[in-house]
Amino acid sequence: MHPARRLLPFALLPLLALAGCASTQVDAQWSDPQRPPDLLRGARVMVACEAPDLTLKKLCQDQLASELVARNATPVPAPEFAPGQGDAPLLAAAGKLGVRALWVNRVSVAGAGATPSFSIGLGAFGLGGGSVRGGVGVSAPIAGGQTTYGFALEGRVSDVRSGKPAWSARASTPPSQDINQQMRELSRKLFEAADQAALF
Repeated sequence: MHPARRLLPFALLPLLALAGCASTQVDAQWSDPQRPPDLLRGARVMVACEAPDLTLKKLCQDQLASELVARNATPVPAPEFAPGQGDAPLLAAAGKLGVRALWVNRVSVAGAGATPSFSIGLGAFGLGGGSVRGGVGVSAPIAGGQTTYGFALEGRVSDVRSGKPAWSARASTPPSQDINQQMRELSRKLFEAADQAALF
């Protein structure tokens, strides 16, 4: 076997390790110690999503509703609202419907990356020419390839009766081509945080 072929998997290990070290995680969480206990347990919860485009908004809404149903809560779709108005119009609408809580998720871009295209050659490790070269000539161009995005999901829950914020958290995910999977993982992480905060 040619030496370059024999050593290629080992040359790729550092790049694969860097790609696999990042994962979806909860960045921060806050909970009001004075909020009602088990605020969302068996409750009717008005749900809304803020997102850069319609597709992300629908994915966010579907995941939010699915996670609530899985915890025996009843999601109630929020009326359409204009971004930048705050939660006051939604809280007013939720109060008229006898909803116990309001859950709003906001989707935003957390970071971007490029999917590298690998080429094989011979040479020593170094930086230059817009690419990272390593080992037996493994070259991963920094410029070029497909741009991917990582997203953040911020969730906030308000007690409709008092109109006060009860809980909030933020999760983020590294850049990936599979946006649907990112939305699933982000939603799952937020609800795991909500479970730990005893919202249900």
